[in-house]
Amino acid sequence: MIAGVSTGALALVFLAVLVGSTMQAVVGLGIGLVAAPVITMAEPQLMPGVLIALALLLPCVTLLHDHEDIDWPGLNWSLPSRIVGTALGVWVVSHLSERELGISVGGMVLVAVLLTWKVVTVPITRTSLSVAGFIGGVTGTATSIGGPPYALLYQHRPPHQIRSTMAVYFLIGAAISLVGLTISGDLTLHQLHACAVLLPAVVLGVVAGIPLRRRLPAHVVRPAVLVISAASAVVLVVRSLAG
Repeated sequence: MIAGVSTGALALVFLAVLVGSTMQAVVGLGIGLVAAPVITMAEPQLMPGVLIALALLLPCVTLLHDHEDIDWPGLNWSLPSRIVGTALGVWVVSHLSERELGISVGGMVLVAVLLTWKVVTVPITRTSLSVAGFIGGVTGTATSIGGPPYALLYQHRPPHQIRSTMAVYFLIGAAISLVGLTISGDLTLHQLHACAVLLPAVVLGVVAGIPLRRRLPAHVVRPAVLVISAASAVVLVVRSLAG
């Protein structure tokens, strides 16, 4: 159990992390899109630390199965700019209220859903990689949703390269964000304890996702989960604006 969190809220958060982890195991991202709106509605004090900590652990499990064809040159251009973006993201976290956090998370999810629906094609260049790294640093630290800008660039690459490259990006990026939040004092022991409690949901999601990605094409699974993510984000934004 997590101190101060009801059984019902914990079950809801656990389910959201499970679904998000499964989606990420199948298509390369998803835990933030699915779980961030739910956690922000149910237990905003856990954000963004708990999801960033889980985003650090999830790629470790993913890389056990997918570690071939990682695009290291692309990572070399995106990760340095992620550090700069993280600094701005830490400042945002330190100055947001719970209401503002809800609006920010919901808005970011909606933007991310639109961008990852394959409506835009952005070429992979040094500039686009650096910009994606910077934006991911800001949004990943402030809202725990830092993958979509990077996924937008790699959406037309082979699935195994997307999963493996995104896993390394999440692993190093989450570590950078956690260091920044720790220095600023915005990462709490309460959030880390919640991460430990929710870790089984991540493991179960990966276990479920590995066989699913061999049986279900991403173009079938991904739109359904993105619709759920968008619906959760709309509810979160409306609730935050009314609060």
